Amino acid sequence: MASSVRQFCSSCVLMVLVLASVVAVAEDEEAAAEEAQAATAAAIYLPIKPAFVVNYGGSGRLKYIKAEVSVRVDSSSAANSVRHHLPYIRNNLVMLFASQTDESLDSQEGKEALRQDALAEIRKIVMQEDQAEGIIDVFFNTLIVQK
Repeated sequence: MASSVRQFCSSCVLMVLVLASVVAVAEDEEAAAEEAQAATAAAIYLPIKPAFVVNYGGSGRLKYIKAEVSVRVDSSSAANSVRHHLPYIRNNLVMLFASQTDESLDSQEGKEALRQDALAEIRKIVMQEDQAEGIIDVFFNTLIVQK
């Protein structure tokens, strides 16, 4: 009888340990999901409308870039800053797009460099004008190059 009581107690202890580990894993997964949701909820995407249509490449045959751009910000104050300075931002992005060459737009690396340059330009304007941070990224929703 003592042996069966010991087996029963060992089984109970084992079940409690298994349940505790299942609860701990579930809590960890829930916490990770909440953190991911909070990070996602904080992001605000601002499309810069209308799309940019810019000729580039200097003299010779006309070549065009059409770019639909969205800016990712982390707060409503950063979003308001982008909206407030949109004419300045659009101007500088037009100048950036117009300064491109065929070589800079032919490769994926060149397009990524253009995206990074656009991000740096927007961050510079927002910091210069409002001393604000919060510009997370810039995305090309569409990038069409006509040579």
